[in-house]
Amino acid sequence: MTTPRYRRPWSLLAALVPLAAACAVVAPPASAEPRREVSLLQMNLCLSGYAGCFGATEYPAVVDEAVDRVREHAPDVVSLNEACSGDVERLGEATGYEVAFATVIYRGAPLPCRTPEGRGVFGNAVLTRAAQVSREEAPYASQLGSEERRWLCVTTTEDVTACTTHLAVAGSAEATANQDAQCRELADVMAAQGLRRPVLVSGDVNRRTDCAPTGAWTRTDAAAGQLAGIQHVSGTLSSLAPLSTEVLPMTYSDHDALLVTSRLRG
Repeated sequence: MTTPRYRRPWSLLAALVPLAAACAVVAPPASAEPRREVSLLQMNLCLSGYAGCFGATEYPAVVDEAVDRVREHAPDVVSLNEACSGDVERLGEATGYEVAFATVIYRGAPLPCRTPEGRGVFGNAVLTRAAQVSREEAPYASQLGSEERRWLCVTTTEDVTACTTHLAVAGSAEATANQDAQCRELADVMAAQGLRRPVLVSGDVNRRTDCAPTGAWTRTDAAAGQLAGIQHVSGTLSSLAPLSTEVLPMTYSDHDALLVTSRLRG
């Protein structure tokens, strides 16, 4: 009678080890998860050629300085107020950023920039390192004076929306009421955009009190050496945690630059 042959226990274990290794699901360590940050650089460049501040820009030195700031800090988003379409295109080409430009209507028509001419029309812009997939813009319902005020928002392939605006100046009771109305509308725009994805809103709001909705944070250029406190960057608190705020001195603009970095939650 032939004695049955049995596989040794350790032989069976050796056979199962590769199978177990193949079926195992290994979770990455928590420390391997990258920390995603979003930085935004806000600048008012006084480029129209009409404002009293234009002489001090020593054009084109102001554009060269803006290019240097972008190259030095490599922000994810750049927002520009009092810009000209041709100068913004030049900045985008020099830095590799994608450009969205919103033309400001002045006395019923686009305003050509001057001194020198040939620089396009006056307006505001958002430039992004990531590709832009959509854009929205509109004038405010409340308007006073010759210059139309409006907002511009762009969304990138990284599923972040960045907006910019340049609010009207306050002063008289009528002008202050107009600015307040624009501020409230901007808060509504940010709240609506924030229902979809993380949102950053920046600009020269010409006031020291913010225009952010409930559930948002705001950082300002209060430490600036020029016209302090009126450039703001706001973010949606539910999806963005503010990390740092830095004022960058500007030689050829009457506003310093504001750099704000935040972290995407989750």
